[in-house]
Amino acid sequence: MTAVIYARYSSDNQREESIEGQIRECTAFAEKNGVTILRHYIDRAFSAKTDNRPEFQNMIKDSGKHLFDMVIVWKLDRFARNRYDSARYKALLKKNGVKVVSATEIISEGAEGIILESVLEGYAEYYSADLSEKVIRGMTENALKAKYNGGALPIGYTIDSERHFQIDPLTAPFITEAFQQYDEGATMTDILDYLNGKGVKNSRGLPLNYNSVQHLLKNRRYIGEYTYHDIVIPDGIPAIVSKDVFDRVQNRLLENKKAPARHKAEDDYLLTTKLFCGYCGAYLCGESGTSRTGNVHHYYKCVSVKKKRAECHKKPVKKDWIEDLVVNETMKMLNDDNVIEAIVSMLMDLQDRENANLPMYEQQLRETETAIQNMLNAIQQGILTKSTKSRLEELENAKEDLETKISCEKLAKPRVGEEFLTFWLKRFRKLDVRQKQHRKMLIDTFINSIFLFDDKMVITFNYREGTTVIVFADLQAALAGRKVGSDLDCLTAPRRRGLRIVRDGIFMPSLIHSVAPAFPHKVHGLCGAPIFASPCGSPRFACKPIANRGFA
Repeated sequence: MTAVIYARYSSDNQREESIEGQIRECTAFAEKNGVTILRHYIDRAFSAKTDNRPEFQNMIKDSGKHLFDMVIVWKLDRFARNRYDSARYKALLKKNGVKVVSATEIISEGAEGIILESVLEGYAEYYSADLSEKVIRGMTENALKAKYNGGALPIGYTIDSERHFQIDPLTAPFITEAFQQYDEGATMTDILDYLNGKGVKNSRGLPLNYNSVQHLLKNRRYIGEYTYHDIVIPDGIPAIVSKDVFDRVQNRLLENKKAPARHKAEDDYLLTTKLFCGYCGAYLCGESGTSRTGNVHHYYKCVSVKKKRAECHKKPVKKDWIEDLVVNETMKMLNDDNVIEAIVSMLMDLQDRENANLPMYEQQLRETETAIQNMLNAIQQGILTKSTKSRLEELENAKEDLETKISCEKLAKPRVGEEFLTFWLKRFRKLDVRQKQHRKMLIDTFINSIFLFDDKMVITFNYREGTTVIVFADLQAALAGRKVGSDLDCLTAPRRRGLRIVRDGIFMPSLIHSVAPAFPHKVHGLCGAPIFASPCGSPRFACKPIANRGFA
């Protein structure tokens, strides 16, 4: 029989070492009973009172593949501490031909085993509920005494030996100054820069962010108010900020909440972190401005130009126009069946390369099965010797071993079928590009990076998750005619609305294309550069460097 081990520890009084003990005893149980272990499913710091456990859900899902016969747990309370969840998921596993077995609790197969298992599950649920009540009771007693009950410790406080809050003389002055500055008109960003400049860290030892400052300015503990659930104790802890200053800060936060949030402006710019300047390589960030008529205009602007860090002449580009252009080009690519077929082909090949063991094991299994069949044919013809019997046993053992290895590989790296990949990619064709959420999904999935010039742009598309952004040095090399790799090359295309679009087919070299037909077999007699159709639409042809004004 084949099995998987499920191990878990909750966040209350257990540690990582308990996982090792569970796996050790489950493995010993499997070896004693001749069971082959395929995989371990481990949930760390997850309570069994809920079924919202990642590895637990993966195990239930994998049981539908019929690759294992048994789930071994250290004790039944590792599987679930809720009788409803236990019955529900055991029934689901049973439907898939999988049984849950405890390595340390002896439960018979008869009717009395059913009663014993129900008692154990009921006791596990009782223990969980009783422990929860005891913990809540203890924390409530702590709260009534204004003691620290755990969680993130506010900046400016320390905890003494009796678990009471005390003012930290090192960081408390910075909190007082932060409230004072905001009360006098400073912005959240000013406060953030001030605190990070002073080296103030959060409870995890990391620099503060915008949300940290916002939470800090709203924290009522700074005026001495202790709160735990429904328990509120005024002056329960030492105050760092006066009540008057705190109230004025809250009023100003409320006023600013109703005003337009400048720090959220980038949420509306879908190409943020993907759009780069073609001249200096810097990000193009979103900006807005109001005209004399009162209309608000949104556009992307090079960071170098905005902050005058370098001599860059990149002009701003209208937000809606550039986003529409990118979305339309992406949809045009997805509507090409040849592109979809090429992507699927590459993904299937990628899966084969990433899991080289599975095809090898499957080939060995086919060869072994053929050898077994040949041996059986020989036995049917009367050829039966000691060597024949010994060889047949070797082949049977090899077949069993290969089947186990194949099951392990399929559990570790499940293979996605060609039909599903094609179906998934073609689903993107049904997106409504007028909806912001659909446009964002399209850009996040397929756009890797965009390099924007005043007269052309280069789009690189993702072909698998985790593809790195093409660096600007590679782009410059490609534009200069020096091929950097099989994934990057570009050709200039005809003008469209004053912009020449260059689409980089990063999916595979055969997908590198442009809007205008290129003639790579025609080259200039002097410089050797390719000659292509003139962008003005006339039947003339032009040398690429001359058209791009690369050199005279």
